Amino acid sequence: MLSAKSLFQEILDDDESFRLFCSIAASGESQGGWENARIAALVPASERALAPKITRHGADEDKHGRIFNALLKKRGLEPVEVPPDTDYTMLLERHGIGLAHEKLKGDEPLTVPDIVTYLAHSRVTEQRASEQMDLLRRHFADHPDLGRAVRMISNDEDNHLAYCHEELLRFAREGHGRAIQRTLRECALAEIRVYRDVSLAVMDHMGRILGWSRPKAAVLAAGIRAVYAYERLNGWRRMVSLTMPERRDALGGPATAAPEFA
Repeated sequence: MLSAKSLFQEILDDDESFRLFCSIAASGESQGGWENARIAALVPASERALAPKITRHGADEDKHGRIFNALLKKRGLEPVEVPPDTDYTMLLERHGIGLAHEKLKGDEPLTVPDIVTYLAHSRVTEQRASEQMDLLRRHFADHPDLGRAVRMISNDEDNHLAYCHEELLRFAREGHGRAIQRTLRECALAEIRVYRDVSLAVMDHMGRILGWSRPKAAVLAAGIRAVYAYERLNGWRRMVSLTMPERRDALGGPATAAPEFA
Protein backbone atom coordinates (compact mmCIF):
# COMPACT_ATOMS: atom_id res chain seq x y z
CA MET A 1 0.00 0.00 0.00
CA LEU A 2 1.32 3.42 -0.98
CA SER A 3 1.71 5.92 1.84
CA ALA A 4 3.84 8.99 2.47
CA LYS A 5 5.98 7.00 4.90
CA SER A 6 6.50 4.00 2.63
CA LEU A 7 7.26 6.26 -0.33
CA PHE A 8 9.86 8.27 1.53
CA GLN A 9 11.33 5.11 3.07
CA GLU A 10 11.84 3.75 -0.43
CA ILE A 11 13.64 6.96 -1.44
CA LEU A 12 15.70 6.89 1.75
CA ASP A 13 16.82 3.29 1.31
CA ASP A 14 18.32 3.80 -2.17
CA ASP A 15 21.56 5.77 -2.44
CA GLU A 16 20.79 7.40 -5.79
CA SER A 17 17.27 8.51 -4.90
CA PHE A 18 18.44 9.73 -1.48
CA ARG A 19 21.26 11.59 -3.23
CA LEU A 20 18.81 13.38 -5.50
CA PHE A 21 16.40 14.16 -2.67
CA CYS A 22 19.10 15.73 -0.47
CA SER A 23 20.64 17.59 -3.41
CA ILE A 24 17.32 19.18 -4.31
CA ALA A 25 16.63 20.08 -0.68
CA ALA A 26 20.12 21.49 -0.07
CA SER A 27 20.02 23.59 -3.22
CA GLY A 28 16.66 25.12 -2.37
CA GLU A 29 17.66 25.90 1.21
CA SER A 30 20.95 27.48 0.12
CA GLN A 31 19.14 29.62 -2.43
CA GLY A 32 16.75 30.76 0.28
CA GLY A 33 19.72 31.64 2.47
CA TRP A 34 21.20 33.84 -0.26
CA GLU A 35 17.90 35.60 -0.90
CA ASN A 36 17.36 36.42 2.76
CA ALA A 37 20.93 37.63 3.18
CA ARG A 38 20.52 40.02 0.25
CA ILE A 39 17.15 41.26 1.51
CA ALA A 40 18.65 41.91 4.95
CA ALA A 41 21.45 43.93 3.34
CA LEU A 42 18.99 46.02 1.31
CA VAL A 43 16.31 46.66 3.95
CA PRO A 44 15.09 50.29 3.81
CA ALA A 45 16.19 52.60 6.61
CA SER A 46 12.68 52.71 8.09
CA GLU A 47 12.74 48.92 8.62
CA ARG A 48 16.30 48.38 9.81
CA ALA A 49 15.00 46.79 13.01
CA LEU A 50 13.73 43.91 10.84
CA ALA A 51 17.17 43.20 9.34
CA PRO A 52 18.43 40.91 12.18
CA LYS A 53 15.35 38.70 11.83
CA ILE A 54 15.77 38.45 8.08
CA THR A 55 19.44 37.64 8.64
CA ARG A 56 18.42 34.92 11.12
CA HIS A 57 15.96 33.54 8.56
CA GLY A 58 18.73 33.32 5.96
CA ALA A 59 21.16 31.76 8.43
CA ASP A 60 18.62 29.07 9.22
CA GLU A 61 18.17 28.29 5.53
CA ASP A 62 21.94 28.07 5.04
CA LYS A 63 22.10 25.72 8.03
CA HIS A 64 19.45 23.48 6.49
CA GLY A 65 21.46 23.28 3.28
CA ARG A 66 24.53 22.22 5.28
CA ILE A 67 22.48 19.60 7.12
CA PHE A 68 21.30 17.97 3.89
CA ASN A 69 24.85 17.98 2.53
CA ALA A 70 26.08 16.45 5.79
CA LEU A 71 23.52 13.66 5.47
CA LEU A 72 24.92 12.92 2.03
CA LYS A 73 28.50 12.96 3.31
CA LYS A 74 27.59 10.55 6.11
CA ARG A 75 26.56 8.00 3.49
CA GLY A 76 29.63 8.67 1.39
CA LEU A 77 27.62 10.41 -1.32
CA GLU A 78 28.28 13.58 -3.30
CA PRO A 79 25.55 16.07 -4.32
CA VAL A 80 24.23 15.83 -7.87
CA GLU A 81 23.21 18.63 -10.19
CA VAL A 82 19.60 19.60 -9.53
CA PRO A 83 17.35 19.01 -12.57
CA PRO A 84 15.87 22.36 -13.64
CA ASP A 85 12.30 21.04 -13.54
CA THR A 86 12.71 20.24 -9.82
CA ASP A 87 14.12 23.65 -8.82
CA TYR A 88 11.20 24.99 -6.77
CA THR A 89 12.88 28.26 -5.75
CA MET A 90 13.99 29.24 -9.24
CA LEU A 91 10.66 28.28 -10.80
CA LEU A 92 8.83 30.52 -8.32
CA GLU A 93 11.14 33.39 -9.26
CA ARG A 94 10.48 32.81 -12.97
CA HIS A 95 6.76 33.06 -12.25
CA GLY A 96 7.33 36.50 -10.75
CA ILE A 97 6.76 35.39 -7.16
CA GLY A 98 8.80 37.17 -4.51
CA LEU A 99 11.55 39.66 -5.25
CA ALA A 100 13.40 39.38 -8.55
CA HIS A 101 16.97 38.19 -8.24
CA GLU A 102 18.15 41.03 -10.47
CA LYS A 103 16.87 43.45 -7.84
CA LEU A 104 18.56 41.50 -5.05
CA LYS A 105 21.88 41.48 -6.90
CA GLY A 106 21.90 45.28 -7.02
CA ASP A 107 22.74 47.91 -4.42
CA GLU A 108 19.52 49.93 -4.50
CA PRO A 109 17.71 49.81 -1.14
CA LEU A 110 14.41 47.99 -1.11
CA THR A 111 11.14 49.75 -0.41
CA VAL A 112 8.53 48.98 2.24
CA PRO A 113 6.26 47.44 -0.46
CA ASP A 114 9.22 45.22 -1.41
CA ILE A 115 9.49 44.01 2.18
CA VAL A 116 5.75 43.35 2.28
CA THR A 117 6.11 41.31 -0.93
CA TYR A 118 9.01 39.35 0.56
CA LEU A 119 7.07 38.57 3.73
CA ALA A 120 3.93 37.54 1.81
CA HIS A 121 5.96 35.25 -0.44
CA SER A 122 7.69 33.78 2.62
CA ARG A 123 4.39 33.29 4.44
CA VAL A 124 3.16 31.12 1.55
CA THR A 125 6.33 29.11 0.98
CA GLU A 126 6.98 28.64 4.70
CA GLN A 127 3.48 27.21 5.04
CA ARG A 128 4.48 24.54 2.53
CA ALA A 129 7.83 23.94 4.20
CA SER A 130 6.28 23.71 7.66
CA GLU A 131 3.70 21.17 6.47
CA GLN A 132 6.28 19.04 4.65
CA MET A 133 8.64 18.96 7.61
CA ASP A 134 5.77 18.20 9.99
CA LEU A 135 4.97 15.17 7.83
CA LEU A 136 8.57 13.98 7.97
CA ARG A 137 8.74 14.64 11.72
CA ARG A 138 5.63 12.52 12.33
CA HIS A 139 7.15 9.56 10.50
CA PHE A 140 10.92 9.93 11.01
CA ALA A 141 11.53 11.93 14.21
CA ASP A 142 13.09 8.84 15.80
CA HIS A 143 15.04 7.71 12.74
CA PRO A 144 18.69 7.04 13.71
CA ASP A 145 20.11 9.02 10.75
CA LEU A 146 17.43 11.59 9.96
CA GLY A 147 15.74 12.17 13.31
CA ARG A 148 17.81 15.09 14.64
CA ALA A 149 17.85 16.84 11.28
CA VAL A 150 14.10 16.48 10.78
CA ARG A 151 13.29 17.77 14.27
CA MET A 152 15.59 20.77 13.98
CA ILE A 153 14.51 21.81 10.50
CA SER A 154 10.83 21.34 11.35
CA ASN A 155 11.17 23.58 14.41
CA ASP A 156 12.96 26.22 12.34
CA GLU A 157 10.27 26.19 9.64
CA ASP A 158 7.59 26.66 12.29
CA ASN A 159 9.55 29.65 13.60
CA HIS A 160 9.81 31.12 10.10
CA LEU A 161 6.07 30.77 9.57
CA ALA A 162 5.31 32.40 12.93
CA TYR A 163 7.64 35.29 12.11
CA CYS A 164 5.90 35.90 8.77
CA HIS A 165 2.48 35.98 10.42
CA GLU A 166 3.60 38.40 13.12
CA GLU A 167 5.39 40.82 10.79
CA LEU A 168 2.63 40.82 8.17
CA LEU A 169 0.07 41.61 10.86
CA ARG A 170 2.25 44.52 11.94
CA PHE A 171 2.36 45.86 8.39
CA ALA A 172 -1.40 45.36 8.08
CA ARG A 173 -1.91 47.56 11.14
CA GLU A 174 0.28 50.16 9.46
CA GLY A 175 -2.05 50.35 6.47
CA HIS A 176 -0.76 47.68 4.08
CA GLY A 177 -3.63 45.24 4.58
CA ARG A 178 -5.04 45.31 1.04
CA ALA A 179 -1.62 44.96 -0.57
CA ILE A 180 -0.82 42.06 1.75
CA GLN A 181 -4.01 40.16 0.93
CA ARG A 182 -3.61 40.76 -2.81
CA THR A 183 0.01 39.60 -2.77
CA LEU A 184 -0.73 36.58 -0.59
CA ARG A 185 -3.45 35.43 -2.99
CA GLU A 186 -1.22 35.87 -6.04
CA CYS A 187 1.65 34.03 -4.36
CA ALA A 188 -0.53 31.17 -3.14
CA LEU A 189 -2.16 30.50 -6.51
CA ALA A 190 1.22 30.55 -8.25
CA GLU A 191 2.88 28.42 -5.56
CA ILE A 192 0.36 25.59 -5.79
CA ARG A 193 0.95 25.37 -9.56
CA VAL A 194 4.72 25.34 -9.16
CA TYR A 195 4.49 22.82 -6.32
CA ARG A 196 2.36 20.52 -8.52
CA ASP A 197 4.81 20.75 -11.41
CA VAL A 198 7.87 20.24 -9.21
CA SER A 199 6.23 17.31 -7.42
CA LEU A 200 5.45 15.64 -10.74
CA ALA A 201 9.01 16.22 -11.94
CA VAL A 202 10.55 14.87 -8.72
CA MET A 203 8.36 11.77 -8.83
CA ASP A 204 9.29 11.24 -12.48
CA HIS A 205 13.02 11.37 -11.67
CA MET A 206 12.58 9.16 -8.62
CA GLY A 207 10.51 6.68 -10.59
CA ARG A 208 13.27 6.25 -13.16
CA ILE A 209 15.90 5.79 -10.45
CA LEU A 210 13.82 3.29 -8.47
CA GLY A 211 12.31 1.49 -11.45
CA TRP A 212 8.68 2.16 -10.59
CA SER A 213 6.08 0.44 -12.73
CA ARG A 214 3.81 2.52 -14.94
CA PRO A 215 0.75 1.83 -12.76
CA LYS A 216 2.60 2.94 -9.63
CA ALA A 217 3.88 6.10 -11.31
CA ALA A 218 0.39 6.83 -12.63
CA VAL A 219 -1.15 6.47 -9.16
CA LEU A 220 1.41 8.86 -7.67
CA ALA A 221 0.91 11.39 -10.46
CA ALA A 222 -2.86 11.18 -10.01
CA GLY A 223 -2.42 11.81 -6.30
CA ILE A 224 -0.32 14.91 -6.95
CA ARG A 225 -2.91 16.25 -9.39
CA ALA A 226 -5.70 15.53 -6.90
CA VAL A 227 -3.88 17.56 -4.24
CA TYR A 228 -3.54 20.41 -6.73
CA ALA A 229 -7.25 20.24 -7.58
CA TYR A 230 -8.12 20.51 -3.89
CA GLU A 231 -5.68 23.36 -3.36
CA ARG A 232 -6.93 25.22 -6.44
CA LEU A 233 -10.52 24.87 -5.28
CA ASN A 234 -10.14 25.85 -1.65
CA GLY A 235 -6.91 24.61 -0.05
CA TRP A 236 -4.91 27.69 -1.06
CA ARG A 237 -6.86 29.72 1.49
CA ARG A 238 -4.85 28.23 4.36
CA MET A 239 -1.84 30.00 2.87
CA VAL A 240 -3.33 33.49 2.97
CA SER A 241 -4.90 33.71 6.43
CA LEU A 242 -3.06 35.68 9.11
CA THR A 243 -3.30 34.97 12.82
CA MET A 244 -1.10 36.10 15.68
CA PRO A 245 1.17 33.09 16.39
CA GLU A 246 1.74 31.51 19.76
CA ARG A 247 5.48 31.80 19.07
CA ARG A 248 6.09 35.54 19.40
CA ASP A 249 9.37 37.09 18.21
CA ALA A 250 10.26 33.65 16.81
CA LEU A 251 13.39 34.94 15.01
CA GLY A 252 14.46 37.34 17.71
CA GLY A 253 17.65 35.49 18.65
CA PRO A 254 20.70 34.00 16.92
CA ALA A 255 20.42 30.96 14.68
CA THR A 256 21.13 27.60 16.30
CA ALA A 257 24.10 25.56 15.13
CA ALA A 258 23.67 22.61 12.80
CA PRO A 259 24.07 19.20 14.47
CA GLU A 260 27.10 17.06 13.77
CA PHE A 261 26.57 13.88 11.77
CA ALA A 262 29.37 11.48 12.54
